[in-house]
Amino acid sequence: MIYFVECLLKDIFEQGKDFQWIRPAACLNCNHYMVWGHGFVPRYFDGFVSCLYMKCYRCPLCRCVMTSRPDTHFSRILCCKETIRTLLALRITTGRWLRSSLSLPRMRHWLANLKRHALAHLTSSWKKGLITDFDRLLDMRFVPVSRSM
Repeated sequence: MIYFVECLLKDIFEQGKDFQWIRPAACLNCNHYMVWGHGFVPRYFDGFVSCLYMKCYRCPLCRCVMTSRPDTHFSRILCCKETIRTLLALRITTGRWLRSSLSLPRMRHWLANLKRHALAHLTSSWKKGLITDFDRLLDMRFVPVSRSM
């Protein structure tokens, strides 16, 4: 289970495993009041050449493992939400991709998945624009650029 935490990747990179993580108040699965530390897992993010260690927690009651993740990123996506939104907005308005360090196939993948999610989950899709659909899908707690529906 993913536990989203408000933090900066730069701080995690600089402090490593000494970063002061915010412990969940209760288990995200069973709402048990006690959660134990369960080590670290390496995760990769755009802009960092090495892995960053994310703190894990475990519930002693249901044995659910919760992995911390910055709230600026989607689950399983290396790039932050704002960068994805900016790149998609530029592509939709200008018709061209911005030259960046990110790969073109990955950005095309995001756009195709955004279109797919907009058609599947929004009834009045494409009338106000895909960026508006991106924001609406975020409000509905969907990951608009993921492959999974």
